[in-house]
This record gives sequence, structure tokens and C-alpha cells, in this order.
Amino acid sequence: MKIDKDTLHKLAHLARLELDPSNEKEMLNSLSEILTWVEKLNELDTKAVDPLVSMSYELNAFREDKVTEELPREEGLANAPQHDDKFFIVPKVIE
Repeated sequence: MKIDKDTLHKLAHLARLELDPSNEKEMLNSLSEILTWVEKLNELDTKAVDPLVSMSYELNAFREDKVTEELPREEGLANAPQHDDKFFIVPKVIE
């Protein structure tokens, strides 16, 4: 597939790219090669292929949430720059 300079400039504008006029010809050739490759992909029969939700087939290893005493409150607050008896004291960030 051929792509013209107007389309190239429109794509550059949409992508917020500055296009160097000395590289236009090279960019046109690269885009044409990419679009030709994508057209070849359209020739494949993908009716029996399920759409992908993710590129990874890894499954999350979930665990049951259990409330435990991992760190006593006093130890957790010991190194805090500011705290009261129960909570960290932090600067206000939302007005």
C-alpha cells in the first residue's frame, strides 16, 4: 500500500510528532512497508482463533485474605517522623 505526503503529515500531526523534511522519503517507505505487511496479515483465516484478552497466559495466584498481626502497631509507628498513638501524621495534600 502506498501512502502519500499528505497522509504522512496528517499522521505526524495526530501523533504530535515533528517530521524532518529530509526524512520524509524514508518515513514514507517505512510506513508503506508496514501497511503492506498488515495487508498480508488480512489474508490469514482467523475465524477459529479466539480474541486475546491479554498477551500472557499466566494466571494470578490469589490467596485468601486473612487478618493477622504481622507487625505490632508500636513497632510500625516507631520510625515514623510524626505519629500519635494510633496513626501516622502526614501533611495535608488535598485542599
